[in-house]
Amino acid sequence: MSKSPIGNQRWIVVALLFFATTINYIDRQVIGLLKPTLEVEFGWSEKDYANIVMAFTAAYALGLLVFGRIIDKIGTKMGFSISIVFWSIAACLHGVVKTTFGFGVARAALGLGESGNFPAAIKTVAEWFPKKERALATGIFNSGANIGAVFAPILVPTILALYGWQEAFIITGAIGFVWLIFWLYYYEIPTRHKKVTEAELAHIHSDNEEDTSNEKPITWGTLFRVRQTYVFIAGKLLTDPIWWFFLFWLPSYFSTSFNLDLKKPGWPLVIIYMATSIGSIGGGYLSSYFIQKGWPVYKARKTAMFIFALCVLPIMSAKYATNMWVAVALISLAAAAHQAWSANIFTVASDMFPKKAISSVVGIGGMAGSVGGVLFPIFVGYILETYRQLGDSTAGYNIIFFVCGLMYMLAWAVMHFISPKMTPYKE
Repeated sequence: MSKSPIGNQRWIVVALLFFATTINYIDRQVIGLLKPTLEVEFGWSEKDYANIVMAFTAAYALGLLVFGRIIDKIGTKMGFSISIVFWSIAACLHGVVKTTFGFGVARAALGLGESGNFPAAIKTVAEWFPKKERALATGIFNSGANIGAVFAPILVPTILALYGWQEAFIITGAIGFVWLIFWLYYYEIPTRHKKVTEAELAHIHSDNEEDTSNEKPITWGTLFRVRQTYVFIAGKLLTDPIWWFFLFWLPSYFSTSFNLDLKKPGWPLVIIYMATSIGSIGGGYLSSYFIQKGWPVYKARKTAMFIFALCVLPIMSAKYATNMWVAVALISLAAAAHQAWSANIFTVASDMFPKKAISSVVGIGGMAGSVGGVLFPIFVGYILETYRQLGDSTAGYNIIFFVCGLMYMLAWAVMHFISPKMTPYKE
């Protein structure tokens, strides 16, 4: 990245996206870390918790579709601002609700607001980076998800111990308003940015083959009729639910299987999410490296994603892990591979579609992933509750890990079947 003629502004953009994504994931992970406390406070069963998770993912799915379209119309600066204000307010509201239903409502509001993050971020990357650099830029900002997941197991138990679960929601939720100040002050698209030169704009568009003379929006109807959309839909539908599981159930898994005390900093979770940061940046770097070596874009992306799909397979052996740190190693590899996969599949959308449609496509694919995220907790909740009643909660997790291991290879195969060369969309 340092070899391009673009100066510090690009790094500021990446940093803003990184911190927004970090905050996004801190806010969504708080409930997973407080799950044992809230189960006692409100008498939740595994199915109750699964329903609350589904409220988030259902609203997130709807929000992705809506926010994706809105951001393509009003732009990244205003669209991102609306998103983070909405989700920060919703995150704080978790601290004042008194019922399980109230948690479901607050969770749905959080999902609706947070859904603007990735459509806005991916479009921002497309606005500021040529295709050959987008995967690495995406990997860097997407690693914010992992940093958020690293800090949350340290931050949330500390707040819980010092103040209580209500304050854990309120304090973490308020962080988004701090970010908003920096976003409004520093961000603008390249064509309007006072510090961006003609040479820098030429670099941004150096491998851009799209026709910019027609800025008429591409309709949803058109997007749903082309196979390129379904490449992205398939990849997100089959793999996003696995990340939701890692995010919302891993604290409970370690608490149940290895008696991890969630009122103290969760170092196994910290290690896992640190590994995902390496995966996110490394995944973005690998496909960019292949492109720099002269590989076609589609071959670079697909080869990298195939490697990452292989790296998830070992998690199927987690059922044999009787030592917590062996389980940590297996899950770390799978979670890192997911984030490497994620950095590339987001970039696939910007590879195949013009900038004016990217947020809409990311919203559609993200909605598909969230639909999977709605359905998968039903399966997870049923399996865990069934085996808990049988007195063997660990066996339920073993079944779920087996399913997790298979999904990425399945997703890769389906994406290859739909479009072997990931041909870009042409109007």
